[in-house]
Amino acid sequence: QVQLVESGGDLVQPGGSLNLSCAASGSILAVYAMGWYRQAPGKQRERVALITPTGSTNYADSVKGRFTVSRDNAKNTVHLRMNSVIPEDTALYYCYVERVMLTGPRYEYNVWGQGTQVTVSS
Repeated sequence: QVQLVESGGDLVQPGGSLNLSCAASGSILAVYAMGWYRQAPGKQRERVALITPTGSTNYADSVKGRFTVSRDNAKNTVHLRMNSVIPEDTALYYCYVERVMLTGPRYEYNVWGQGTQVTVSS
């Protein structure tokens, strides 16, 4: 069983910064693409940023230039640096892993964390 645990969500003022972290745990041999989704009340979940094991990234247009996703393959962690936040960034942020190779080898797909709340308010 692969577990994803997020941390770092908080209340922050517009224009401020925040760092989110996610750690994957289990009998992990390799973690493939990782990233972040978010869901605001009454809205559908949307992709924020993804990063491959080699460091290639994709960002939602709404966060380009403001957010930075990074990862540490040795620690099976992924991070999101949120700069110049705006009220529209308010959401529950979910860590996401598209594929994990486990001992066996076995694979698990589309693994989600429990979410960490980010609230941007003045």
